[in-house]
Amino acid sequence: MKEYGLIGFPLSHSFSQKYFTEKFKNSGITDCRYELFELSDINQFPNLIQSRPLLRGINVTIPYKQAIIPFLDELETVAAGIGAINVIKFENGKLKGYNSDYQGFMQSLQNFYPINAQSQALVLGTGGAAKAVTAALDHLGIAYKQVSRNPAINQLNYEQLTPEVLQQYPLIINTTPLGTYPRVDTAPPIRYEALSAQHYLYDLVYNPAETEFLKRGKAAEAQIKNGYEMLVLQAEVAWQIWNS
Repeated sequence: MKEYGLIGFPLSHSFSQKYFTEKFKNSGITDCRYELFELSDINQFPNLIQSRPLLRGINVTIPYKQAIIPFLDELETVAAGIGAINVIKFENGKLKGYNSDYQGFMQSLQNFYPINAQSQALVLGTGGAAKAVTAALDHLGIAYKQVSRNPAINQLNYEQLTPEVLQQYPLIINTTPLGTYPRVDTAPPIRYEALSAQHYLYDLVYNPAETEFLKRGKAAEAQIKNGYEMLVLQAEVAWQIWNS
């Protein structure tokens, strides 16, 4: 039996376990199972590894995508550049970290947004998810500005997002947790009334399926997309990594 699983805290709602359990069932894979490993402290990770000799791969979610790195033997090149890990592969007694969020987002964005040489994006947020998004934008040649309540050099704050600025950035990507269940009434503080049918709003949040961010964009006739497809695609990339 091969064992896979997810580490994070808390893990009350897990897309990954449901997805992989159904995948194994529908594909007739009978020698694999997917478990949840809720760790209240990342320092519990070595004990988990020692106690589960059948583990072949692990997904990593909030809040450990960066904290897990010191526990790994090696990082894949792109993942090292992003500085956040969401897939661990067990190989020859070593643990290697990857980032499938980057690939999942990139594939999903290409299905949604008509990329061209003049494409410009606003990335709302600067956390681990934003790092995967900006790596994908770099790869696709899409210029971007990051937006934060406490901006660093070359970043914007929300007050700077005037209607004129919003017109320059047709693609707006929410990487913050604002709008996630159960706080579904929250949304990034941008001027939604300045949006138009020329805008594309992508929200990494998938629960609820239509966040307040997306609802307000839709009301302004913008194109909208949530993070569900990205989740599916990154899960498939993880499966490819574990079986390569």
